[in-house]
Amino acid sequence: MQVQRHARAAVRALCSQWQTGTPAQLGLRGVAGSSAGRNAEPAPQPESGPSALPDWRSRLGVVRTDWSREEVGEVYHTPLLDLVHTAAVVHRANNDPAMVQRCTLLSIKTGGCPETCNYCSQSSSWSKETGTKAEKLMDLDAVYEAAVRAKEAGSTRFCMGAAWRGPSQVGPRQFQRVLEMVRDVRGLGMEVCTTLGMLTPDQAAALREAGLTAYNHNLDTSREYYGKVTTSRSYQDRLDTIDTVRQAGISVCAGGIIGLGEAHLDRVGLLHQLATLPAHPESVPINALVAVAGTPFAGHAPPSGLDMVRCVATARVLMPRTVVRLSAGRLTLSFADQALCFLAGANSIFDGDKLLTTPNNDRGEDEQLFDLLGLKSRPAFLPYASGAASSAVFQEAGAGGCGSAAATQQASATA
Repeated sequence: MQVQRHARAAVRALCSQWQTGTPAQLGLRGVAGSSAGRNAEPAPQPESGPSALPDWRSRLGVVRTDWSREEVGEVYHTPLLDLVHTAAVVHRANNDPAMVQRCTLLSIKTGGCPETCNYCSQSSSWSKETGTKAEKLMDLDAVYEAAVRAKEAGSTRFCMGAAWRGPSQVGPRQFQRVLEMVRDVRGLGMEVCTTLGMLTPDQAAALREAGLTAYNHNLDTSREYYGKVTTSRSYQDRLDTIDTVRQAGISVCAGGIIGLGEAHLDRVGLLHQLATLPAHPESVPINALVAVAGTPFAGHAPPSGLDMVRCVATARVLMPRTVVRLSAGRLTLSFADQALCFLAGANSIFDGDKLLTTPNNDRGEDEQLFDLLGLKSRPAFLPYASGAASSAVFQEAGAGGCGSAAATQQASATA
């Protein structure tokens, strides 16, 4: 708490300096002729003088959902070192910078998906090319055992993904099995997240009652570029499911993928969409594309480490209290790249040797990284500033139920 008080004071001081000082006086490197300025993404140059400083700097660290797209573009295009510094100050004012959550993601139903996401190996549209076979939904015991192993290895959130368009595609029996999986994992004292595709209000309510902590439903990219990623559903379908999840009282986990062939403008559009939802998501995963042979996006090169740093830092400035999850694609990032991401505001990773169907960093390597950087693991059910009631409280089975009125009242009292 003392660190956060000092950081909040630093934010106030930084804002004051920005309002009264010139760029040269502030030591900002966004001026013409500097190396940082030459390497930054091009952006319109503001007029000189204190009065021309962007409004977002004067409101730095404020939790707000009224960001304009122009403001988000200004944040994103800030010279990288200045952006990382700004994001680090915001991060320390709102979060413990040494605390990083370790999560595990398991594919509970692999392959055979009717969707046409061009980056995904699980689509039935190119299963022959990828060699991904449609598998049955996993048994309860197998999922429970995987969750136990994840907890013993240090994970505090267990995420389960099914290659479905949504539970309505498969019928009530399989969905009921998923609800049992949620109850079992929650009973271990772990946070539990699912990603099952599009939900109806009744399905969302059932997941909430079963004890679901959060629901992942990524936007992937900007609205404008979304048609290049998939044509089997619309961007509005994604937004509608996110709204359904929120209305059910479940914390929202929504982010995107970098490296889909999008322009910088599309990354700005994605981050603007996330930051202007009715409430900031509890979690925003920033994924780097892991190109899979046989998919339409197989030839795409992964984003650079500094591309990831820029997106993480922008997300942190826009959403000060959201958990920014450094997700898929870490295999291509060096320790130095990841360290910059943590400095810029990332405070979660996915560990384990696989994320759904793609390879991931070795747990031993992550432990080495944590030791090197002095990071500590975030405990389960530590209150989430941007979370719903579902991620604010844990009750043992039989103590009123995770989705009961008693649980909701306790969450409201402790949030």
